[in-house]
Amino acid sequence: MSGNQKPSNKSGGGEAPIERFRRATGATLRAIARNAELQVAFAPHAQGLQGNEARVPMPGRDLSAEDVALTRGEADAIALRQRYHDAKNHARLAPSSQIAREIFNAVEQTRCEALGARRMAGVNANLGAMLQDRCRTRGYDHITEREDAPISEVVSLLAREAMTGEKPPPAARPIVDLWRPLFDAKAMGDLKQMAELAEDQAAFARMARQLIEDLDFDLGNSESDPDDPDQDSETDDQQQNEQDSEGQSGDQQSSDAFDAMQEQEGEADDADSDDASADADGEMMAGDSEEDPGRPGTPPEFDDRRNAPAEAPYRAFTTEFDEVVEAEDLCDPDELARLRMLLDQQLAHLQGVISRLANRLQRRLMAKQTRAWEFNIEEGLLDTARLARIVVDPTMPLSFKRELETDFRDTVVSLLIDNSGSMRGRPISVAAVSADILARTLERCGVKVEILGFTTRMWKGGQSRERWIAAGKPANAGRLNDLRHIVYKSADAPWRRARKNLGLMLREGILKENIDGEALLWAHNRLLGRSEQRKILMVISDGAPVDDSTLSVNPGNYLEKHLREVIDYMETRSPVEVIAIGIGHDVTRYYRRAVTIVDAEQLGGTLMEKLAELFDEEGGSRRAGPRGAIRQARSRS
Repeated sequence: MSGNQKPSNKSGGGEAPIERFRRATGATLRAIARNAELQVAFAPHAQGLQGNEARVPMPGRDLSAEDVALTRGEADAIALRQRYHDAKNHARLAPSSQIAREIFNAVEQTRCEALGARRMAGVNANLGAMLQDRCRTRGYDHITEREDAPISEVVSLLAREAMTGEKPPPAARPIVDLWRPLFDAKAMGDLKQMAELAEDQAAFARMARQLIEDLDFDLGNSESDPDDPDQDSETDDQQQNEQDSEGQSGDQQSSDAFDAMQEQEGEADDADSDDASADADGEMMAGDSEEDPGRPGTPPEFDDRRNAPAEAPYRAFTTEFDEVVEAEDLCDPDELARLRMLLDQQLAHLQGVISRLANRLQRRLMAKQTRAWEFNIEEGLLDTARLARIVVDPTMPLSFKRELETDFRDTVVSLLIDNSGSMRGRPISVAAVSADILARTLERCGVKVEILGFTTRMWKGGQSRERWIAAGKPANAGRLNDLRHIVYKSADAPWRRARKNLGLMLREGILKENIDGEALLWAHNRLLGRSEQRKILMVISDGAPVDDSTLSVNPGNYLEKHLREVIDYMETRSPVEVIAIGIGHDVTRYYRRAVTIVDAEQLGGTLMEKLAELFDEEGGSRRAGPRGAIRQARSRS
């Protein structure tokens, strides 16, 4: 597509300019992709390849030069991926660890775009405009700390520079300049070889894996052979479907990483059992003893393990660097306001839909409130029904009434949102606006809401891993990363005061890795400290727990096993009601009460519907108390 001409506004043959532009863009996309059956859909802010449908952002009706270049750039990127990308080969060679896979996916998309940019100058201009807009929208030009700059984007930009000779766009130069000094001669040599191998996807992918290793990132499946086409065929099919659905973003996390890691679990279990026996004879670290109930991430009820097999319990190597932080403390006020405005702009078309659902939920909840009044009191609202007796006998005193508190209002809802890197893009934006609408709706109904997020402070372990290395890499290290639990809105804070905080989810560098088990316990314990009778915890996640640093020194199911233990405890012994919503990930294998959605845009409606179902339940656990909740949980199972 040529990026040098703006479509003429002169209509021809009665067809509107916007319609001519859409028809021409769709035809060009199919021609570049060499797929005449490809369907092209235009929608605000929608982009990517979904099956055999290409979703392209809708330009403004005035067809400004900026909108035209952006739409053409997005269309070109989709077409080039369709033409040059082999999903099966990509899935077979992809690393299993999260950050390595993000880099791998990013450079593969860059390879496809570079092949088109080399051959077509117009395509090169369109892609450059699209990249500049994306980097500016994500705020890369405001990043000043290396840890806030996504390494996958930096590697992608350097790979583009090596393959096309194009410098990073102005909005991306700050993050590239932050990371470029860390790319030594070996890494730059890998990028040069990748540029030479761009025509061969398999050879390019192997060199990309080499680059990831040279950058000291764990591939996660180093013992497997990526050249074996018959290896893990079922996993390949799963990953291929994932690549087809996620389009050019490539950020979606799946449980495939755990499937690959569990292949090594047998040997790791044996080694851990031996190390646990050796530790039992020597000096134990704080928190290892069965008499010590203060192990991080372990509910008190887990401490009775007299009939449990001899295996190392879940623990953290150190909790010194963990943090629970208010959202406003992670970002300056001006940046927080900008991010909130960006969130509103991105989801302007979606907010109306969710608002209608919220109004429907509010009507359902208000209808369930049984109003009860106390009469004949000395102050309150004037009881107009008894004014007649004042007319008959003026000496009678005025009568007042007061509305009694209802059980319905004695409820608190906690919304726990996965802030991992795989939520980047559309899922986290929709989660933020859905949380915003939900908090506003329930506040109108007198129900208190808190909004929480969970991630880690660093990639690859941070200070916890450094402490472990300095200690001589002892066995049974447990969790090796610094937790970051974020409070976007506390239950007692009004919605208007916490509204800006939700924009923080769009800040690059906030979303890292996810350790779900400890996050659930943190949110659960906050609810237990509340005085409300009914406590509801809603979890939004798009994948299983993943932390490369922890899983590299523990069994492959270490985090997942702890998550299952925590959920079992909460569903059978706790008065807190738990419901989970999985985005593109089957969470029903973890939670008894759960639902899985395919498209992030379904999140708002699903949140409202599931919450309405909870309030529709008769004889809920808030009436039955903790023992009744246990009986109901057991009956549901």
